[in-house]
Amino acid sequence: MNEDIAISLKNVSKCFQRYAHPVDKLKEILLPGKSRTSQFWALQDVNLEIEKGQTVGIVGRNGSGKSTLLQIIAGTLTPTTGEVVVRGRVSALLELGSGFNPEFTGRQNVFFNARLLGLTQQEIEDKFDEIAAFADIGDFIKQPVKTYSSGMFVRLAFAVAVNVEPEILIVDEALAVGDIVFQHRCMRRMRSMMDSGVTTLFVSHDSGAIKTLCNSAVMIDAGKIYEKGTPNDVIIKYMKLVTETELGLVTPDKVDDNVCQTSSEPSTIAIQSTRRGSRKALIENVMLFNNCGEEAEKSPIFGFNEQVKLLIEVQVYQQLQGCIIGFFVCDKNGNELIGSNTIEENQPINKLSSGTKLQVEFTFKLPLRPSSYSLTIAGAENYTAMTFDWIDNAIVFQVLPPDTGKRIHALVDTPIGVSVLQQKPTKAGGV
Repeated sequence: MNEDIAISLKNVSKCFQRYAHPVDKLKEILLPGKSRTSQFWALQDVNLEIEKGQTVGIVGRNGSGKSTLLQIIAGTLTPTTGEVVVRGRVSALLELGSGFNPEFTGRQNVFFNARLLGLTQQEIEDKFDEIAAFADIGDFIKQPVKTYSSGMFVRLAFAVAVNVEPEILIVDEALAVGDIVFQHRCMRRMRSMMDSGVTTLFVSHDSGAIKTLCNSAVMIDAGKIYEKGTPNDVIIKYMKLVTETELGLVTPDKVDDNVCQTSSEPSTIAIQSTRRGSRKALIENVMLFNNCGEEAEKSPIFGFNEQVKLLIEVQVYQQLQGCIIGFFVCDKNGNELIGSNTIEENQPINKLSSGTKLQVEFTFKLPLRPSSYSLTIAGAENYTAMTFDWIDNAIVFQVLPPDTGKRIHALVDTPIGVSVLQQKPTKAGGV
């Protein structure tokens, strides 16, 4: 195996035996010869290689096999078939409660878990203050873990996981339990570890975190890997699968890689990307104009902070009780930088009948770092309803550097007032 590969899975499958009733297991023991189990394959023929230093996001619906995969990589589960090779010290934060003895104090659990991860007693003592400071649970670290809230528990578990100098870090959705301040602290620490070359597997339903933190992503459904690629591409594919499966439009084993044909009705929009929605109405056309009135399709390059006009045309096919049309300007990782919708801009759209055509226009500026960007366009009846049409990468365009020569250090540049007050030093002995 290539020395640059930290994790390798070849034809890995995991089967669990399930009993319809708890007493069936006893009957099987007392009356051998008749199997009373049914087989559930949580993973099926998974092939995956992760290079050292990579940060990989894993997404999938509940029950798709994500946690089983991570437990096999962490070594807490054995695959039914296949080969697993893991190179390096693994530190895993798999689920709330795993690896901690509720009767032990927080301090005792720190030493116990760190020893299991291969640290010596002296190494743990040297790191204990740093672990305790990161967890920031005060005197509770001297109390039994069974007295902890879920937030305190995950603080301590994460503090141990990231402070034992792992070569491979596995985090399975546990960070959602912590408070906002702690989540920011965790994200900064994970970013620091990733920058230092720690191989990381990160499971989260937070698509923004996946797109921001990860180099690549994997989508799992029904125990199989259905998509691998850039975080943004995988998230788009995942959201399409979730939406259309809920609508009964596709089944998980029939994911189409091509552009989704969302209606039998003709559409004038030419968008080579994934779209999803209930189809009650369709976004028929999207046009982006510069300040001279030229369409982006013909000239997809804009100056820094140039004012643009976004025109969205919608065709209604089924009656809508209301309508919200909105957009996002996204960077190449899919992070949403600029966006709004008709409700937030005080332009409510009431009930629309079938056959109605709608035209919505947004005007805004592009105070963005020089780079390429894309437009996401979406429509829904209200904030709680499923979108009737959602299109990622509707238009891709470029923003040029400012002609002033100013360097833009953040993603978005906004006017900032600055004043500097300089006081001359007084002479020695002066009054």
